[in-house]
Amino acid sequence: MISQWQLRAAFAARLSDMYGREVPAYTTLVDVSREVNEDVLRTQGADAERLGSIGRVTAERHGAIRVGTPQELQQVARVFGALGMHPVGFYDLREAAASAVPVVSTAFRPIDGEELARNPFRVFTSLLTPADPRFFDADLRSRLEAFLAGRELFPPELLALADRAEAERGLPEEDAERFLRLAVQAFELSTEPVDKAWYETLERISAVAADIGGVRSTHINHLTPRVLDIDELYRRMTARGIEMIDTIQGPPAWKGPDVLLRQTSFRALAESRAMRSPDGTVLSGALRVRFGEVEARGIALTREGRALYDHLLTLVDQQAAARPEADRSDLTRAVWEQHLPATEQELIARGLACFTYQVVPDRPRDGNRPPAGIVDLVEQGWVRAEPIVYEDFLPRSAAGIFQSNLSGEGSRNNDHEGIAYDAEWLSGAIGREVLDPFALYEQQQNHSLAQVARALELDGTPG
Repeated sequence: MISQWQLRAAFAARLSDMYGREVPAYTTLVDVSREVNEDVLRTQGADAERLGSIGRVTAERHGAIRVGTPQELQQVARVFGALGMHPVGFYDLREAAASAVPVVSTAFRPIDGEELARNPFRVFTSLLTPADPRFFDADLRSRLEAFLAGRELFPPELLALADRAEAERGLPEEDAERFLRLAVQAFELSTEPVDKAWYETLERISAVAADIGGVRSTHINHLTPRVLDIDELYRRMTARGIEMIDTIQGPPAWKGPDVLLRQTSFRALAESRAMRSPDGTVLSGALRVRFGEVEARGIALTREGRALYDHLLTLVDQQAAARPEADRSDLTRAVWEQHLPATEQELIARGLACFTYQVVPDRPRDGNRPPAGIVDLVEQGWVRAEPIVYEDFLPRSAAGIFQSNLSGEGSRNNDHEGIAYDAEWLSGAIGREVLDPFALYEQQQNHSLAQVARALELDGTPG
């Protein structure tokens, strides 16, 4: 049997190979990421692997896809379910973006610590929202929904194999090979001519809507390697003549602990596509929808930590509005240095970040009882704290990446009230529970604290 994690690792590797053939600049991105990671490892040694082994970081990828209907999303969930991946988190990019990005999203990923260590492949998956009247009037919504209902993204054989793999937690070798081949094919860029008039109709609303509903298939929108120094990668990619977006999204570069997620990308490239004119003539055209993204992952924050992060973003926005001539990255760094703890110990003390805790083998043996609090246990050498890697995404950053790769703003009629979506609605649409990322991190942390309490024979779980 080929296990689910092996299927996941093989799928991620094959998808990366396929995307590199389709978008050669992505291969450059992977090569530069590897070079940067090797340099950081040489310079920093073991500290470079504080948030994951170099083997994990080098193999790590996340992909992004876009689908049009709840039924398509359910089918995506079956394919990723075969790989041991679950929907985690709800992201409303309609509200996070200044331009027209009419999608809500989740991320399919492993949730078990061992599974993440084996291969942490994730796929950020966006669902179009035709029912939102701010983007689509009644006529266009009707036409769009009819178009989406008439296409098939995933062949029945792939879905049947996916269901077997999920139920049996793997597949025999021959079936695994067939599943992988069909799964990768499902995300290749189609050579079928694009209906030019229909695509342009949707593009006037949103380039994202056109990418989802203007074609008869889906495809990988971008793939993302992980890098240990994203600022250095940005410099090296630019030096190679690759046009990068204007900024690195997420927290700033600073001297304190890296938290959450930093992301950037090279700009979407013009790709040749066959276009069918209204008279049936097929012409050669070009679309700019796919790009290469790169990420640097930091420490997962608690709910309180995330609330502080969001508050700091608001402070930065206010200062940027008051001082439009100032460099935003400088403003952000100053806000961070003023309000965010500068050490992991302070993050722990203020309950802002998530860690796992392990009893230290050479802990004090002086006959004294260990302290009751986790901060004292760490500071006095009884317990070691290991940061939990942030495995998820930031809606504002995701929207910023999307926006930076759009050629136009699209249109959004704010005279209409938007349709409300949330994690509960998305769970119903998928037919599977959309898991709360904060709860997953808390469970991981609390499990380790319970183990510490047992090992040290504490009266209660250290707080």
